[in-house]
Formats: sequence, C-alpha cells, structure tokens
Amino acid sequence: MQHYDLVVLGTGSGNMLLNDEFAHLRTAIVEPDRFGGTCLNRGCIPSKMFVVAADAVEGARAAARLGVNTTVEPIDWKAIRDRVFHHIDPLHDSALNYRRENGIDVYTEEGRFVAPRVLQVGTEQITADTFIVAVGSRPVVLDIPGLDTVPYHTSDTIMRIDDVPASMAVIGGGFIAAEFSHVFGAFGTDITIVQRGPRLLMAEDEQVSARFTELASQRHRVLVDAAVTSVERDADGVAVTVTCPDGDHVVRAATLLVCVGRRPNSDRLDAAAGGLELDEHGHIVTDSAYRTSVPGVWALGDVVNHFQLKHMANAESRLVQHNVLHPQDVRTLTNKVAPHAVFTSPQIASVGLTEQEARRRKIEYLVSVRDYAETAYGWALEDTTSFVKVLANPLDRTILGAHIIGPQAATLIQPLIQAMTLGLTVDRIGRDVLYIHPALTEAVEQALLDL
Repeated sequence: MQHYDLVVLGTGSGNMLLNDEFAHLRTAIVEPDRFGGTCLNRGCIPSKMFVVAADAVEGARAAARLGVNTTVEPIDWKAIRDRVFHHIDPLHDSALNYRRENGIDVYTEEGRFVAPRVLQVGTEQITADTFIVAVGSRPVVLDIPGLDTVPYHTSDTIMRIDDVPASMAVIGGGFIAAEFSHVFGAFGTDITIVQRGPRLLMAEDEQVSARFTELASQRHRVLVDAAVTSVERDADGVAVTVTCPDGDHVVRAATLLVCVGRRPNSDRLDAAAGGLELDEHGHIVTDSAYRTSVPGVWALGDVVNHFQLKHMANAESRLVQHNVLHPQDVRTLTNKVAPHAVFTSPQIASVGLTEQEARRRKIEYLVSVRDYAETAYGWALEDTTSFVKVLANPLDRTILGAHIIGPQAATLIQPLIQAMTLGLTVDRIGRDVLYIHPALTEAVEQALLDL
C-alpha cells in the first residue's frame, strides 16, 4: 500500500492547484480519462471553438440586412473539427508527462474509496494524509424506452462525429441543447428540439427565455411541453415518439443528441464508502472552505457545486490550494455571485436573481429593460430583438440580477457582475462611470440610468 502526503482525484480544476508550493509533498494524481477534464476535452473550450465557426457562418448569411451580399459555400466539417482537436488533443500527453517528470505519481485507472482516505486504484490501494476530490460530472442519460437500442450522442461525443448530419433530434432545452442546435443548425443540419418544459432555457429570466424560444423557433422546429415516450431505429436514423399537448408526434432524424443535464461522478468514486456525505443530488457536501465530512478530504468543482461552471471550479481550486497549504489561515469563498453565459444565437448572459425568482421569494425590486435598438451600435447591427435587463434593490440601490440576450452578452454583463460583487449602487455605476459611445455598453448604461 502506497502512502502519500497528497492525492488529487481528477485533472480538470484539480490539476490546476498543484503549483511549486506543493513540491515538498509526496503527491499522486488519479485520472482514468484525459488530463484537462470536461472543460478542455468535451465541454467549454471545444464547444466554443465550434460556436465561433457557426457564428461566422451565421454572420455571413445575415449580412444582406447590411447591404452586404454574400454566399456560404458548403462548410468543411472535418477542417473545423480537426482545427479544434489538433489544438486540444496533444495537451493530455504533455500534461501527464509534465507531472511525472516533476516527481508526481500518476495513476491512469479509476479510483474508488474502500474506506475513509483509502483508495482502490486498479489492483493497488493508496492512502494519503490529504485527498482533494475533483472528479467532475458526466451527461445524464434518460431512461427512455428503446434508447439503449439506437445510436445516440451526448455532449461527450457529438463534437467528434465524422460528418454533419442532415437532421438531428435534440432531447433537452438547456445550455447544451441551445449551443449545439446553433452549431449544427448553422452548418446546415435540420434541427428538432424536444423540450419537456413550456420554454427553452427555463433556468434563465422568463423574459429572456421567452425571447430565446421565439427566436429559436424561427430557426428550428421546437416542440415544448413535450415528453419523449420511446425511441427506435428508423431507415434513415432514429424515430423519436413525442407526446405534446396537441397529440403524439414522431420526429425522424439522422442523428439523436441527448442533453438533459449532468450528474456528479461521486457514484463512480464510491464516495459513500469513503465516508463522504452526499446531498440528494449526489453532490459531495462541503463547508464554505470546501472541507468534506471526512477530515483531510477536500472537494471542489462539479462533484460539489450545482453551478457546473468552469469559472466556479477555478475559484474553488484557488481556495482549496490556499487552505491545504495554510491550514492555520483557512479562507472561504465569500463571493456567491455566480454568472454564466450561453454561447448560442443570440448569446445570453446572466447573473443573480431572475424576475420570477424575485417574485417567488417576495423580494422587492425595481426593473429596467433597454433594447439594443435604443443605442447607436444597435442601429449599426440592425438589431431588433436583443435587450439588457437589470433588477435592483429599491432600498439600498444595489443590483439584484442582470440578464442580457444579444451579441456580446457574455462581455457586456461583466461590469454588472463587478458591481454586484463590490456592492456598488446602480446610481454610482450609472452616473459616475463613462461608457464609450457608440459601443454596445450604452445599452447597459441606459438600463442603469433608467433605474
């Protein structure tokens, strides 16, 4: 049995915390898959590289509204795909070799706890004074009759297919469904989205969700309030039977994409056998410093938090890094503002309370909505559908939430995130800050001045 000072499980954000300050420790990494985790290999980074290509195609096709007449030749899918993974795939070997060359033992088989701070890895057992659990999450696969008899994809596999399919049935209406529908729709795939709820992107502010559903329905076939009852093989791919308020429909498509959420990998780790407390969703329970119920065991990332956002995992990694190295000066994650963006078309970004959540929690609020079309740059874009929405506390004048749908949303929201984090009032950031004219940030300025 090998004993270490420190064992890190998972090499997404878990790998990021091992800097030179850990050099004095005997350390091991357990990673049965690829270094870099979901974000690098199957998530944020490759998907956004595809989104950039899709945005270029969509921009060219939409240029006629500006008086620029263009045509788009058939896209070269293999060139797009290979550009993405030629960047990404070599990073695994280089990261693994770097760790080994610097004295860290790397185990490439799956690890499972057999007792508190005792891990079975292949035929070996290892123990450690400190474990850091960062094993991430994986796609949920629904228990749909017939699904196990047909070929289907999840976000783990869809980006590596050999050809752009003629048609695709997308089960799910969240972030992943919105992004991949945009990508493959731009590349020429006939998309049908099957969403259980009444709108797409139900977690967003209801006004944003409604606008996005409206716009997506102009590009794709969108079935809402729809339940998938069965899946079977079809001559040209798959046939998905869907029950809607107006009756049953059969969606026929060459390719099936299932994207209905993600689940933490705590079960694969057998966290319960390791004495780790789990919540009702299978996430490992930690305190605000990311200590688990087992002394000496810390946890971070998707296996802990419900946000499933890389920037949250990175912040947690920095925090755990400090706390493991400085046990007499334990810090907590004081910033609970968790922004996110959806890189679909149009782009969406959000932080804080939605209007429906404020109503449900009976929180008093002021709200301002300003269209991109009310700014000079919005005129330049010929934009008629995008807007900025800000909710504020009527008493202390701080921002409760902000929601943007439209070009550059993920960038435009950043000053509002900073204001929320620093507790600045809408009056200060609206009146005391200069906003460049005629940039799109004027839509943010107008919303603040309105408040």
